Amino acid sequence: MTTVRVRYFGGTRAAAGVPEEDQQAGTLAELLDRIGVRHGPELRNALRACSFLVDGTQWRDEHQLLPPAATVDVLPPFAGG
Repeated sequence: MTTVRVRYFGGTRAAAGVPEEDQQAGTLAELLDRIGVRHGPELRNALRACSFLVDGTQWRDEHQLLPPAATVDVLPPFAGG
């Protein structure tokens, strides 16, 4: 398990109630479970449609180990241009 910085954008920021926070997790799946429990059903529902960047790289494998001290960006779908 490692400590990561989680940064929320768009609707996930409103649902979490904070722009960013530190959390401990070993994998992205574990992190999503932790922040979903911490911030409640509105954020849990929003996370289903999100994409995630880990240190600036799109992260698709929720079970891959997170790097130590990583930054995880939680990105909801964006519209417009």
